[in-house]
Amino acid sequence: MTGCLDDAPPTFDADFIRRLEDLFKWRRDVRRFKTDPIAITLIEDLLEIAAHSPSVGNSQPWRFISVESAARRQAVIANFNACNAAALEAYEGERAALYARLKLAGLHEAPVHLAVFCDHATGAGMGLGRKTMPEMLDYSVVAAVHTFWLAARAHGLGVGWVSIIDPLELARSVDAPESWKLIAYLCVGFPEEEHADPELERRGWQAHVAQNAKLYAR
Repeated sequence: MTGCLDDAPPTFDADFIRRLEDLFKWRRDVRRFKTDPIAITLIEDLLEIAAHSPSVGNSQPWRFISVESAARRQAVIANFNACNAAALEAYEGERAALYARLKLAGLHEAPVHLAVFCDHATGAGMGLGRKTMPEMLDYSVVAAVHTFWLAARAHGLGVGWVSIIDPLELARSVDAPESWKLIAYLCVGFPEEEHADPELERRGWQAHVAQNAKLYAR
């Protein structure tokens, strides 16, 4: 029998566990960014960490596009503005006024834009684990996004997930292959301010929502 001769697994002590919990609590959806540039090597390091995320059948279907050209970013901003205006029409009265005051994207300020796709044509994994739940490919990319997010926060960066956007139009704007499905559009940068509570609570969009996960016995 052959075995792996890698280093012994680490021991995660109580201090690490406490600080890890702090990382989870301080991971926030950031909308207010400084314009300070970020070293590309740091982003590459964070993507290497994200690549350790679990994926169905070890398919690793995540595809990250760095959106850098001014023309492409302007197309993304126009996409967001159109979708945001349409979303505003769904609200009335004070709720509409409050929605209009919310800062829902950091597209102008964030120095790094990442369009994150799921490659539905990937041959990696040879379909293992996807027969009955093909959406597991998409979920695998979501796991990679979350891993990237936590790693970025540990390095002092903030991440904002922009969902008020037309995914098909955005895919065309960045010339993504047809087999790639947009999962997330991320703004990345150093945050202007940091808070442990969600901005939507601070801005009065909703009251505090209990975050405790409940276990249901059946």
